[in-house]
Amino acid sequence: MSKVDFYILPTDSLSARLDFACKLCEKAWRLGHRVYLHCQDDEQRNALDERLWHFKGEAFVPHDLAEQHADARVALGLGDTAGEHRDLLINLGGDVPGFVGQFERVAEIVVEEASIRQLARERFRFYREQGYALQDHRLQRL
Repeated sequence: MSKVDFYILPTDSLSARLDFACKLCEKAWRLGHRVYLHCQDDEQRNALDERLWHFKGEAFVPHDLAEQHADARVALGLGDTAGEHRDLLINLGGDVPGFVGQFERVAEIVVEEASIRQLARERFRFYREQGYALQDHRLQRL
């Protein structure tokens, strides 16, 4: 069963949420993991796509849209399937995706914005009720 980590950021900035997703993705990618970033909508996916190209001045994370290259080591997706990805799911959507069980690890990134926190609470309850191993990480600063 998947291990689920909730990263609670000390800000209400939605852009900080995407920045942290980039950092987490880069770390996992550098460690050799395949990463699937599940996005809420096209707007969020486009913003994340842009950030992954230049969130760090000296490097970028090679990635692709899931629909174009399902076998990419880092894929950004919107749909109901994560293809062959099994390592890390970074969930930026509002709901728990139906394919969550195929991943070894799941990362949920939460900011202090009311609607994001409420949806995160609902996802936390779902994971707990399903018996997932849960861990929360309250970050002090970004």
